[in-house]
Amino acid sequence: MSDPNTARTDRARPGPDADRPRRRRRPSRWAAVIAVARAVLITVGLVTAYYLLPLDERGTAGASALLVCGLLAVLLVFGWEVRVIARSPHPRLRAVEALAATLVLFLVLFAGTYYLLGRSTPSSFSEPLTRTDALYFALTTFSTVGYGDITARSQTGRVLTMLQMTGGLLLVGVAARVLASAVQLGLRRQRRAPSATARSGADAGTPDEEAEP
Repeated sequence: MSDPNTARTDRARPGPDADRPRRRRRPSRWAAVIAVARAVLITVGLVTAYYLLPLDERGTAGASALLVCGLLAVLLVFGWEVRVIARSPHPRLRAVEALAATLVLFLVLFAGTYYLLGRSTPSSFSEPLTRTDALYFALTTFSTVGYGDITARSQTGRVLTMLQMTGGLLLVGVAARVLASAVQLGLRRQRRAPSATARSGADAGTPDEEAEP
């Protein structure tokens, strides 16, 4: 017969699962590296697409269509990223990727619209815009720096600039809160998963313990 004290000692002795928290640190580091790499790749990909897309042949109608379709794309991408963050095992890292994708897509969208407007109506801005100039103007408008070297002169250009200002404020304020809520939801799901697994394991082990002589 086995000694009850020995059985209790064996049960209290840490098993091989005790080292799991230490082993999880390395995947977390790799996940951080992968998240940063994805954010960089997303930024490079969107900026490269901005420079390679054939935007020269479109006029004001093309600029309007680009703006409307682009804003819809921003909303769709943001909504999809929020769902992914809530279900991701690394919600904070996923939020960094989502913010990078949404922000860069937003800036590239308005830069392309400014460029098309400047090509169709050169008097819309204080100087002719290249693609780099349009991206520079979109970035300075978003960051509220406003050096004053490039300004919108036409009514259409100023309306577009005001739309970007408003969208930038919403992106920084509302979108940041939504991403933070998605991160908190993902963290709560991670905390519930181990407790649910532990309860299911305890329920499964109860009949065996009762069946022991």
